[in-house]
Amino acid sequence: MPEAIRITPETDLQQLFDAAAPGTAFHLEKGIYRQKVMIKTPGLTLFGDGMDETVIVFDDYANKLDENGVEYNTFRTWTVAVCADHVKMQNLAIVNDALQPETKGQEVALSVLGNDFYMEHCRLSSTQDTLFAGPLPPDLIERYQGFHRAELLSPGPSRQVYKNCLIEGSVDFIFGCGDALFEECEIRNVYDVRQVGYTAAPAHALEQEEGYLFKNCRFTCEEGVKPQSIYLARPWRDFGLCRFINCQYGPHIHPLGFDKWNDTQRDKTARFHEYPAVPGRVKWAKEMEERYIR
Repeated sequence: MPEAIRITPETDLQQLFDAAAPGTAFHLEKGIYRQKVMIKTPGLTLFGDGMDETVIVFDDYANKLDENGVEYNTFRTWTVAVCADHVKMQNLAIVNDALQPETKGQEVALSVLGNDFYMEHCRLSSTQDTLFAGPLPPDLIERYQGFHRAELLSPGPSRQVYKNCLIEGSVDFIFGCGDALFEECEIRNVYDVRQVGYTAAPAHALEQEEGYLFKNCRFTCEEGVKPQSIYLARPWRDFGLCRFINCQYGPHIHPLGFDKWNDTQRDKTARFHEYPAVPGRVKWAKEMEERYIR
């Protein structure tokens, strides 16, 4: 770990990160940092005193109106947005505590659009749309020109790694087009009054060959989540790509495993793979190709 600048919850994180030189490391001391932060400086390293000790938190949500009376939309609700390459985070939490997604809409905790992002021993907590492992699908990049800041419309590529992290939410709470590895993570469903939930919502293009890979992960839930009420993934766009290797599933996971996304025909195009194969899964989910098992 490089020598780090120690900071406290009273620090203005946005001002500090904007002024930092590339490659700077920061130690966020324990406490609650109620701030909304966009990281635009490459190579920053952030580490805290533990995923329950150092917490960056905010409470924006999709149906909230901005100063012009315009709804925030999903992609402005982040607590932290990483829009620079080679950023690393360890031993901290990023939270969106807006709650009540059934009326407030999506509530992103972390958005990642930079390349070579690494996170370890961290907690990401929200409800609907907790982690945007971007970038956006091309049609939304075009749609939001002039509405979202340019940093949020990067087309990628974006390669991301999450190791030994806790990621919790209720609906589509890991979503986007990034190539992301989730290794030895706990993926936890929180209670949602709508009852049915979905973990991943991939939107990868056909030419992408990595997508989301969940390796040796545990899929758990908090009290109140109904048995067999949660699907592992549903494709947000036609060719969404998810792979699950040697994962452990709690009783909240639906036996079919996957959903095709409402009234679409994405069951004919989505790329969902699992190893070892689980009896009873939807027929369009495939057993993992041998080259990915290592």
